[in-house]
Amino acid sequence: MLELKDITYQPQTGNNKVLDNINLKINKNEIILIIGRSGSGKTTLLEIISGLIEFQKGSILWQNQLINSRQRRWLCGMVFQFPERYFLGSTIGKELKFGYNSIKESKIKNVLNKVGLSNINLTSPPEQLSGGQQRRLAVAIQLLRSPNFLLLDEPTAGLDWSMKNDVKDLINNISSENTIIIVTHEPELFEEVTSKKFVLYEGKLNQMEEKS
Repeated sequence: MLELKDITYQPQTGNNKVLDNINLKINKNEIILIIGRSGSGKTTLLEIISGLIEFQKGSILWQNQLINSRQRRWLCGMVFQFPERYFLGSTIGKELKFGYNSIKESKIKNVLNKVGLSNINLTSPPEQLSGGQQRRLAVAIQLLRSPNFLLLDEPTAGLDWSMKNDVKDLINNISSENTIIIVTHEPELFEEVTSKKFVLYEGKLNQMEEKS
């Protein structure tokens, strides 16, 4: 279990707290949905969980042990909004192997199969993929790291409806084997697999009651 206790964050250039005493428990294989207005701090919360930025107050525990930002970066795989903008490899194969001295081809093949890209041409450049396929590739890159938590920041942003359904199907396919936190403006797309839903508003994170 990953637990956030009283997490508070205020940017140096801001007068208000973006996150104010946030508490959150995430259990294995849960799908957590976080919604909120633009600028409400949803991405900031993901970046704190994944160890990319530091908070001013509070603590984060993994298996009841305090962990630092470096440890959180090992635990989490972060897929940013518009991840295709961050691709560096000239081919899909090089993109998947980026950062590794060596990686087994069987592991790559297994991950590509999980995200529905088993028939992809690894010698093609990533920009030739459709928007939905690019999001699948971004998820595959993170799954290769075998993270304990997969963090998805607006995974359907900028996609048309057919591609949004493509991403929704992807999350459905990997939900049984992964613990996932999704930040989205479109919670209705993921209600079928969501374990818990939260709303972030004025720095506070509150769980939403499930409809009866």
